[in-house]
Amino acid sequence: MNRAPSEAPLPDWPHRALDVPRLIAEGWSPRPFRDYVIKVHQRCNLACDYCYMYTMSDQSWRTRPAVMPPEVVRAAAGRIREHARAHRLDGVRLILHGGEPLLAGREGLRSIVGTLRSALAGTCAVDFGLQTNGVLLDEAMLGELRSLGVAIGVSLDGPPADNDRHRRRADGRGSYAAVHRALTLLDRPGNRSAYAGLLCTIDPDTDPLECYRTLLGYHPPAIDLLFPHANWEQPPRRVTENDTRYADWLVTIFDEWYGAERQATRIRLFEAVINLLLGGGSRSEQVGLSPVAVAVIESDGAVEQEDSLKSAYDGACSTGANVLTHELDAALTHPGIVARQIGERALADACRPCELRRVCGAGHYAHRYRRGDGFRNPSVYCADLTRLITHVHRRVAADLARLTGAPQ
Repeated sequence: MNRAPSEAPLPDWPHRALDVPRLIAEGWSPRPFRDYVIKVHQRCNLACDYCYMYTMSDQSWRTRPAVMPPEVVRAAAGRIREHARAHRLDGVRLILHGGEPLLAGREGLRSIVGTLRSALAGTCAVDFGLQTNGVLLDEAMLGELRSLGVAIGVSLDGPPADNDRHRRRADGRGSYAAVHRALTLLDRPGNRSAYAGLLCTIDPDTDPLECYRTLLGYHPPAIDLLFPHANWEQPPRRVTENDTRYADWLVTIFDEWYGAERQATRIRLFEAVINLLLGGGSRSEQVGLSPVAVAVIESDGAVEQEDSLKSAYDGACSTGANVLTHELDAALTHPGIVARQIGERALADACRPCELRRVCGAGHYAHRYRRGDGFRNPSVYCADLTRLITHVHRRVAADLARLTGAPQ
């Protein structure tokens, strides 16, 4: 069942200011969902101090089933299948998520993956991923996931003391030792096929190069460096409004990564910025204006927008749809979904004259929120994004000039 909506008034953008029927009448059409975040477990075995799900505005996890029931899994599988068929999709990506998804157990995950894979057989290709804190990733669990064809992403925030400052158990004990064991297993040659990469949340108090080199020590095929979720109502830690400590941290790592003789790993944020500067698109939600086609399916079947919006206000993710009662197309024209797919038309007036707007894209959508006017604002990390993009542009432009002989 869907939970009761919040009694707080919805923000102006996109709920009242975005005229979806007019967009459709003018010829715009939504992009179908290709990526799904499946909330297989609502609880977690860590108590990370920055977690948007448990420590910020939306606490809907409290009223939802801890584990996704089999009937919801079957309904979700059927809805994804009919959506893929209706829109003639050649493939979808399903991410098992939480909470902590490994709390669903080996048998639970085997059943969920089996139901989803069976439903989509003969309809389209399906790629499975799973994002975990790694604490429960032992040899038996890893073997199960590898046999199921699930690619595993693990969260780690750097060296032991830095990671354990934020990523702790409820009793205060750190998680680094358990994650180290998990990553050591993943890094074995026979397990590399199941290794998707590492996710690291930026802490400007952590030494950036020590953090980066710690992550590289586990030989990840990719690294995601993420701004902590914040907005204009709950701003990030900084000394002044123009303080760029988050960008300074990223720039230090960028210079080491970009200047290396051999690329040690992929860093999605940096690759996205370079690609956007060269006129391409972005596969990172942190930058760019590429349409977002992601649906979250909660453990009670609710179809929601990207779950990082829980950091904004209670009910920010809601679309009103549920796989038990609605086709997925019912969520496609929700103003919140549409706003993520219309590019520059969703930008704030303050962003439109900016020469970096097509690269920055106003940053992560969740980071634009301000009470009242909603998500039509510059990113709360605007100064950081400007500093990072300008620095990357300078480095790339200098190399292109050197290679082509063109003036900078």
